[in-house]
Amino acid sequence: MELKILVMAIYTLVIVVVGIAGLRKVKSFADFFLAGRNVGPWLTAFTYGATYFSAVLFIGFAGKIGWGFGYSGLWIALGNSFVGTLLVWWLLGSKIRHASLHYQVATMPEFFEKRYGSRFLKLLSSLAIFIFFVPYSAAVFIGLAYLFKANFGLEFWHALVFMGLFTAFYIVLGGYKSMAMIDSIFGMIMTVGCLVLLAFLAAKGGGLSGLTAGLNQVDPKLTAVVGPPGLWPLFCLVFLTSVAPFAMPQLIQKFYAIRDDRSIRLGMIASTVFAVLVTGTAYFNGAVTRLFVSPTANPGAFADGKPVFDALVPELVARVVPGSLSIIILLLILSASMSTLAALVLLSSSSVAKDLYGGFINPKATDFKLTMLMRVLNAVFVFLSVILAYFRPATIVSILAISWGAIGSVFLGPFVWGVISKRMTKAGAIASAVLGLGTCVGLSLSGFSAPEAGTIGMLVSLAVNPLVSLLIRPAAAQ
Repeated sequence: MELKILVMAIYTLVIVVVGIAGLRKVKSFADFFLAGRNVGPWLTAFTYGATYFSAVLFIGFAGKIGWGFGYSGLWIALGNSFVGTLLVWWLLGSKIRHASLHYQVATMPEFFEKRYGSRFLKLLSSLAIFIFFVPYSAAVFIGLAYLFKANFGLEFWHALVFMGLFTAFYIVLGGYKSMAMIDSIFGMIMTVGCLVLLAFLAAKGGGLSGLTAGLNQVDPKLTAVVGPPGLWPLFCLVFLTSVAPFAMPQLIQKFYAIRDDRSIRLGMIASTVFAVLVTGTAYFNGAVTRLFVSPTANPGAFADGKPVFDALVPELVARVVPGSLSIIILLLILSASMSTLAALVLLSSSSVAKDLYGGFINPKATDFKLTMLMRVLNAVFVFLSVILAYFRPATIVSILAISWGAIGSVFLGPFVWGVISKRMTKAGAIASAVLGLGTCVGLSLSGFSAPEAGTIGMLVSLAVNPLVSLLIRPAAAQ
């Protein structure tokens, strides 16, 4: 325990020092939000991956998907790596960067206003970011709280308060530049942590063959190409988590801030390799939880004999990795989560400060005022997320699916088509955002699972923009 506390103290100190260093480099809103558009490939690759993957992946998804789907959950890892990472960088990276420079925009709502001439779409997208990023951040906080509870014996709400204060402190200081600098450290920690976890899982389970044989004894379907829940639920999870990154604001921001096209080419390779390692480790880890976690040995991970999915992986780590090395896994998940939280907080505060306040309430607000307002809103957003996390409204997977599904349904159609084609119109963009979100929310209220509702909403958003743009052309184009 003393070693864990010491390492955590050093870890905290490093982040504080980097945050203060970032504070000294912030001279304007562009510095705070985009690091002056001068971030190199390695920092961008690490910050993209560390933002994409967090405690939501390692604890929530790995626990629930691994327990239910077994090895077939690795399809999600492949989708996240080669669709949500490689294809996003390859197909859109350079286009996003050039579009942001052409329209002189710093946020996605600003892009919608400039690209489509629609203040309504700017307002809708700004509100969607703030509303749906709160539960997403809450899901990350829930995962971290379970992790600290398993490793340090802290009360759930004590861990929430600690992580909330820590996150608010370092992101309020230096903004995106300090976040990118810290993410490079986080990325190295995540890489080492993944390798350590894989090594101990293999050693404890008798290698891949031993782990596979064990899962076959539990249920042969757990090692099948498609796990027990079936093809449609698996497809929805792959699509939701792999296609949404094409328009997730916290990931798209990375391309606004990257230095040049050469950095995009290098970052694409680095981020893909990183994604394969991180997602492969997480879903493999989740798939074998049944072999190491049981109601008898781990009563804290079960309630009335049924698994508490968000508690499975913390219990697995505690059983598989020796106490002296478990701090590495703690830092792995903590590092991934801190980066995601920082990105969500930064984007949510910008949607209110830059897009709502600066765009609608006080268009003449000074650069200094917008930067200070963002710092205040960072703290407010963290506070709201921690409060929601305290009540634990659903499993981490459900909370994330609702958030990603809603954001993807609003943003995918207008953003992806808006970047790659000049033929998309204002009517098409608004229709795709409204109908996509309406479909997602409507299906959720009708009893569809969150991944199903999100997937269908995203498909509607992607289909509607080109269809309406083709049918309803501006008067000058007819």
